Amino acid sequence: MTEPAEVPQLRPPEHAEGALELPDGVQVLEGSPVGGRRGVAVLVAKFNGEITTRLLASALEELDRAEVPRESVTVVPVPGAFELPLAALALAKTRRFSCVVALGCVVRGETAHFDFIAGEAASGLQLAAIETGIPVSFGVLTTETTEQAESRVDKGAEAVRTALEMADLFAQLRASAAAAT
Repeated sequence: MTEPAEVPQLRPPEHAEGALELPDGVQVLEGSPVGGRRGVAVLVAKFNGEITTRLLASALEELDRAEVPRESVTVVPVPGAFELPLAALALAKTRRFSCVVALGCVVRGETAHFDFIAGEAASGLQLAAIETGIPVSFGVLTTETTEQAESRVDKGAEAVRTALEMADLFAQLRASAAAAT
C-alpha cells in the first residue's frame, strides 16, 4: 500500500490550533481517512450549483487521494440542502455504503429562510446517521455571502476525510467487537 499524501490543513485561522493529546495507559480506537474498496455515497445539492459543483470536485479529488475507486462512488444530486437528509437516510438504509457525504450551500438572504434550511439540513443529516449507524458527514456550507462560500469549497474534501475516518472507525469497532466474542 502506498503512503498517503500529506493532508492539507484546511482549517481557517480563526479555529483553535493544536492537536488532541491522549493520555497514556488507555485503549484508543481511532479511524483513518482511508478508502480502499469502501462504497461511498456523495449527495450534492443542485441549488447554488456554481458552488456545489466545486464542492463536489473537491470531494472527488479527495476520494481519489484516499484511493477510493470511482466505481465505488455513487453521486446523487438532490434539489437543495433541505432534501439532503431524506436522501442520506434512504442511501444509508440500503447498507450499500460505508459512509455518506452530504454537500450543499446555503447563503443567507434577507429572510429567515436561511435559518430554517441550514438548521434542518444539519439536524436531519445527524438524525440519518444516528438512525442508521452509517456515518454521514456534513459538507454543507452555511455562509453570509457567495464570496464566503467560494472561499470554502475545499470543505468538500474535509467532508470526505471525516466520512472515511468515521467509516474506518466503525469498521474497527465491529472487528474489535467480533474478536471479543
